[in-house]
Amino acid sequence: MPKPRKRLISLDATPYYHCISRCVRRAFLCGKDPVSGYSFEHRRQWIVDRMQLLSTVFAIDLCAYAVMSNHYHVVMRIDAEAAKQWDAREVARRWLKVFAGPPLMRDWLAGSSLSAGQRRMADRLIREWRQRLSDVSWFMRCLNEPIARLANREDGCTGRFWEGRFKSQALLDERAVLACMAYVDLNPIRAAIASTPEASDYTSIQARIRQPEDHHLLPFADEPVREGAMPLPYGLKDYLDLVDWAGRSVSTAKRGAIPTNAPPILERLSLQRGELLKYLTRPGEEPLRALGSADQLKAMAQSLGLKFLHGMSWGKRMFARSV
Repeated sequence: MPKPRKRLISLDATPYYHCISRCVRRAFLCGKDPVSGYSFEHRRQWIVDRMQLLSTVFAIDLCAYAVMSNHYHVVMRIDAEAAKQWDAREVARRWLKVFAGPPLMRDWLAGSSLSAGQRRMADRLIREWRQRLSDVSWFMRCLNEPIARLANREDGCTGRFWEGRFKSQALLDERAVLACMAYVDLNPIRAAIASTPEASDYTSIQARIRQPEDHHLLPFADEPVREGAMPLPYGLKDYLDLVDWAGRSVSTAKRGAIPTNAPPILERLSLQRGELLKYLTRPGEEPLRALGSADQLKAMAQSLGLKFLHGMSWGKRMFARSV
C-alpha cells in the first residue's frame, strides 16, 4: 500500500527531492506517437513553462529537470524558511498568481479595509497558503493538474492524463544531489534522443548552457546569485565536466573510454566513479526512496518513523564516506 506523502518527505532530513510523474499507460502523450505519427512535442514546453512559473510562486527552487516523451523529472530544493519570512501580502500575492482566491483577498491586496470577521478569515487563509507554498505535493499538484486539463481539452476527452501519484526521492547530501541532477540531465542521452547535453531539449542543462542569465534554475556557486539565495555548493564548470564525462561513458554509440583524469568534483565529494556510472545507467525502474550515505539513510528512516529505507545498498557503494 502506498505510504502517505508526509511519511516520505522530511525537511528535517533534507530540503532536496527528486520527483517523477508519468503519463497514464506510459503512452506518448507528451512526445511523438510512433503509431499515429502525431506529435505532442509542444506539450513538453507547457511543462517547462509551468515549472518556471511555479518556481516564482513557491518557496521551492528548481535544481534540474528533464521532460521526456511520457514522463518528466524535477529535482527541487524546498526553502521553508523563506516562506516563513514572507509577510502576509507577499504570501497572498504569490498564491493569487496561481489560484483565483476569494474576492476579499484581492480587494485587500488592492487596498480595501477588512472587517474583523474578514480579517480572521484572511489570517486563516494566509496561514494555510504559507504552508502550501513550501509543500512538494502542492507544487506537483499545481504543475500536473493544469497540464492535464490542457491536454484533455486538446484531445477532446476526459479522464486521467497522469498516473495516480508522483514518485519522490529524498537526496540526503550534496553528493546525492549531484548524482541525481546528472541522472536527470542525462535522460535524453540515455534514451538516445539526443547526442549531447546542449542538444537535449527540455532539460535544465540545456537551459543552463543556452540561457545562462535567464533559466529560472537554482544557480551554482560560481554563478550570479540573487540576494538571499543559497546556491548549489559546487561550480557550474565542474558540473558540466561531470555530465560530459558521464555522458560519454553512458552512450553506447560512442567508442571513447572514460577519461583517465576524472572531474575534480568526484574526488572532492568521495563519489565512487564505478558505482556512480551504474546509478546513472540503471534501467527505468522505480526510484529509490532516498539517496545518500548509509548513515544518512538510517537517520532519515528514524525521522520518518520507519525501520528501513530502500536504497541502503546504493548508499554504501556509491558514497565511500560521509562528508
